[in-house]
Amino acid sequence: MSNKLRLGVIFGGQSSEHEVSLMSAASILENLDETKYEIYKIGITKEGRWLLYEGPAAGLGDGSWLARGVPAFLSPDSGVHGLVALGEGQARVIPLDCVFPALHGKNGEDGSVQGLFQLSGVPYVGCDVRSSAVCMDKAVTHTLLSAADISQAHYLWFYADRYDAAPDVVLNKIQARLDFPVFVKPANAGSSVGVSKVESPEGLDAAIRKAAREDSKVVVEQGISGQEVECAVLGLRPGAEASIVGEIGASAQFYDYDDKYVNGTSQLFIPARLEEKTAQKIRDIAVRAFRMLGCSGLARVDFFVTGEGEVVLNEVNTLPGFTSISMYPKLWMACGLSYPQLLDRLVELALERAGGAHG
Repeated sequence: MSNKLRLGVIFGGQSSEHEVSLMSAASILENLDETKYEIYKIGITKEGRWLLYEGPAAGLGDGSWLARGVPAFLSPDSGVHGLVALGEGQARVIPLDCVFPALHGKNGEDGSVQGLFQLSGVPYVGCDVRSSAVCMDKAVTHTLLSAADISQAHYLWFYADRYDAAPDVVLNKIQARLDFPVFVKPANAGSSVGVSKVESPEGLDAAIRKAAREDSKVVVEQGISGQEVECAVLGLRPGAEASIVGEIGASAQFYDYDDKYVNGTSQLFIPARLEEKTAQKIRDIAVRAFRMLGCSGLARVDFFVTGEGEVVLNEVNTLPGFTSISMYPKLWMACGLSYPQLLDRLVELALERAGGAHG
């Protein structure tokens, strides 16, 4: 019997960030220590089919995992405690000690798949069902952070069906409460997808309809002019720690999907170009928000720092990118934690939270 920890890495998914998930998972697979882990690669197709893939990590990039994978799924039966793989007219059970979801966006970091993990009884990396759902929904996050007196951009949110019924009421409210430019966003969508920067009232209708194609709820935020900085948080709720702060020198109008994942054109400054007291304030707020929203394992907390030095929280991302150019692993590397060590720590935290250790 191997005493390696049986780890399932789940990637793909039905969200608009399917391709990014494949990139994150490939990086994770390349950095996991195979002397410690027996690794099971589980891909979810864009159509929502689950496949167990036994080929090399490179198969995620070229798509060969789709052709070579066999149907398999995580069982919601905690007695199974793992995967059921189907093939040649029979089902085989593969017990798992832990699951590492490298999923982004809808059904990946919104609590959906975390609910399945919870039912399966298998410990999993990252935030739980509630905190994943809360952080994915920008309207809910804003509301909770307002209650905690954490500074954010001025905002308002509404359901898309309300806009369809009374567009003028919503448009008037936006113009009365917010100064342009504003950002119009789907409340629940992944990385900058469906987001528009709107410079004047004339652009609102198209931007709202674009956001509404991604989600039934729309958030409008006042644009903040300032440095875009990010802080990585690691740990369980009581012992959460913040990394040093990194800064993004955006190459586009705003740090959009292509910047983050496709072009890799944004300049990253690690550490951020900030005074030490401002950086410390960001780290403190990042941990406070992480704890207050019930996060555990990991999150990346994004901020703006205005010209006047005000720290404004932008969003909390519970499953940040894990590609080779992603800020989350880079920030911890700058703190002296290598990529493989970071992955080990995340798995340890998952087991710790579940109250079990691998034996």
